[in-house]
Amino acid sequence: STHRNTDMKIVVVSQRVDDYVDRKERRDGLDQRLSSLIFATGCLPVPIPNSFHLELQSVNQNKHAFDNWIKTINPGAFLLSGGNDIGDFPDRDIVENWLLDHAEKNRLPALGICRGMQLMALRTGGKLKLLKGHVGTKHQLNGVISGNANSYHNQGLFECPPKFRILARSEDSHIEAIQHESLPWEGWMWHPERELIFSPRDIERLKALFR
Repeated sequence: STHRNTDMKIVVVSQRVDDYVDRKERRDGLDQRLSSLIFATGCLPVPIPNSFHLELQSVNQNKHAFDNWIKTINPGAFLLSGGNDIGDFPDRDIVENWLLDHAEKNRLPALGICRGMQLMALRTGGKLKLLKGHVGTKHQLNGVISGNANSYHNQGLFECPPKFRILARSEDSHIEAIQHESLPWEGWMWHPERELIFSPRDIERLKALFR
């Protein structure tokens, strides 16, 4: 067995896809502030590539490559990042669902940010709806989680998805945070990494979740 010379819990974080057609490049990307956010919780961020899903390989071959990657990294928690609408890049959708499969099987903590929360909800039968006035604004949260939160999304949850409970709503009653009923999973529609100074509320809640 291998011995990892660190006491820091590894958090696997998913990446957005950016397609640069003029350069014939498709890139995985991660906001540097998202890594900083994970470091602020005392954990170690490890980005996961979206390229397990290659057209030249079968799904089984891709899943085998993913399983080997996960076994090698041996994560203690997961963070599904924002960016990209679900369905825009199927390779990312597949990899993130594999991450949640692994988290569910091993009962590991997971946080879904914005798109990540939507993906969690869709897995259990939740539905999305288009929203107005939720891009580039601030909300006052009401519920178990309170205070201010930024907002950068044009889709939200139609209702509380099966197997989840609501942790916070915006002042216009839209769902802003959810928590799984039996797994250590949460979804936040705001972007904690986009604050100039990270919210102590978000850091403490994330520390508790990743523990």
